[in-house]
Amino acid sequence: MRLTRRLGLALIFATSVLASARAEGVAGGYAVVISKATQNDQAWAAVATALAEKHAAEVITYDGDVAASLPRLKDRFPRFTCFVARPEEADKEFVARIHRMTRQLDADPYTDTSWGILTGYTPEAALRIAKLREPLTIRNVAAGTEVALEMCEQGRWYSEVKPNQLVVKEPGAEPRQEQGPADTTQALADALAKADLFVTSGHATEHDWQIGYGYKNGTFRCKDGKLYGLDLQKKEITIDAPTPKVYLAVGNCLMGHVDGKNAMALAWMNNAGVAQMVGYTDLTWFGYGGWGQLDYFVEQPGRYTLAEAFLANDHAMVERLRSGAAKRGDIRGLEYDRDIVAFYGDPAWEARMAEHPKAWDQSLTHSDGLYTLDIIPRRGESTFKPINTNGSQRGGRPILQFLPHRVEAVEIVEGSDLKPVVADDFVLVPNPGVCDPNQVYRISFRAKNID
Repeated sequence: MRLTRRLGLALIFATSVLASARAEGVAGGYAVVISKATQNDQAWAAVATALAEKHAAEVITYDGDVAASLPRLKDRFPRFTCFVARPEEADKEFVARIHRMTRQLDADPYTDTSWGILTGYTPEAALRIAKLREPLTIRNVAAGTEVALEMCEQGRWYSEVKPNQLVVKEPGAEPRQEQGPADTTQALADALAKADLFVTSGHATEHDWQIGYGYKNGTFRCKDGKLYGLDLQKKEITIDAPTPKVYLAVGNCLMGHVDGKNAMALAWMNNAGVAQMVGYTDLTWFGYGGWGQLDYFVEQPGRYTLAEAFLANDHAMVERLRSGAAKRGDIRGLEYDRDIVAFYGDPAWEARMAEHPKAWDQSLTHSDGLYTLDIIPRRGESTFKPINTNGSQRGGRPILQFLPHRVEAVEIVEGSDLKPVVADDFVLVPNPGVCDPNQVYRISFRAKNID
C-alpha cells in the first residue's frame, strides 16, 4: 500500500478506454493488464475490452514478462487490477510474479492493489466471467471438508477424514449430523450444482481432486475443459453446475496451478460456473494462505467480498512476517505461502456471504481528517477465539478494516496500545486474543486523503 506517492516511467503502451453508457467506474480506479501477444488475439482482446467497458478501466499492455507493466501500475496506482492471460501464460511463475510486483507499487511491504487473474479454457469462458455484473450473495454452501455452517444461511459438508460423516444446515436451523454415503462423488456433484460457494481440501494435482483424505473415495477430474466425477465403481458422473459461484480450494495442493489446457482450474471456471477461485499453485504444507480464506470470508459473513478476504489474508501474512511476531518455524511457511496462492476472476466483482451475526462488529467513521475504528465484542470472552479450527494455521487473524480512500501522514490519536498498523488504505489490528466483553476497542487517527 502506498505510504508516499511515487511516479514511474511508463515503459509500456497504455490506452484509456472510455466508459460506455453502462460502464460503472470503481472508486480508486481499475486497470486491465494484458500481454501484447494476447491482445493481438481478437477473442482474448474482447475479454480485456469487456472488463474495461464494465469498470471504465485503463488497458495496459506489455511485452514479455508481466513485470514490465509495473511502471505504469505505479503511475496509475489502481484500486483493482485484473491480469488477462491465456492458459499458456498463467502458470505458477506468472502468479508468483504478480504477487511480488503488486507489492512493489510503493515502498511498504503490503500488496498495493486488489488483483485477480482472468483466464479460461477458451476466451469465451473468460469473457463470460468478464461480463458478470450482478453481485453474488452466498446463501448455499457445499464443501468436501468441515466448514463453519453456523455462520452460513444453509449448506452441507462431507468429511474428508471420516467416512459417512455429513453435516447439514437448513435456513433458520442449527447444523445437524446425518449419515452420508461412503462414496460422496455423486453427492458432491449434486451439491455443487446448487451451491453458491464450494470449498475443498485433501489430496489433489493439477488434473484431479481426490475426495477422501483419510479414506478411499472417488475423484473429480477434467477432460477437454470439463469437470466430471469418477466414483469408486469407475462410473463417470456428469457435472452440470452453470450458475455463478465461487470456489475455495483451501487445502488442496496444486488446484490453482494452470499447467496447461487440461488444468482443473480451467475446468472449474468452464463448466462448473466458478467466477472466482482461490487455490494453491504448488504443494501445500503450511496452510496460512489457503485456510485463512475461511477465517476472513466464511467466518465473518458479509463483511468482505471474496477479493477483499483474499487481500485481507495476504495483508495478515505479510504483517506477520514484517512484525517479527512469527516463530522461527513459521517464518519458512509464511514465506513459502506468500507467493503461491492464486486468485482467479474479476477482483471488483462482488461475491459476499449472506449477512449473519459475527463474533465482533467493526465500524469506521471519518470526518475532517479524523478516522475512528470501533470494534465491539459480540461473543463475550470468546469474541476473539477461533470460530473453527479445521485445517491448518486457523484462527488468530488480525482485525482488518479497509479504508474508503488512500491516506498519508498518519497520526495515531487513540488506541496505540492495540498496536494498530495504518497503511494507506487499510487498518490492521493484531488479534487481542483475550477479550474484555465490556470494552469497545477503539483506534482513532488523523490522516490526509491522497486520492
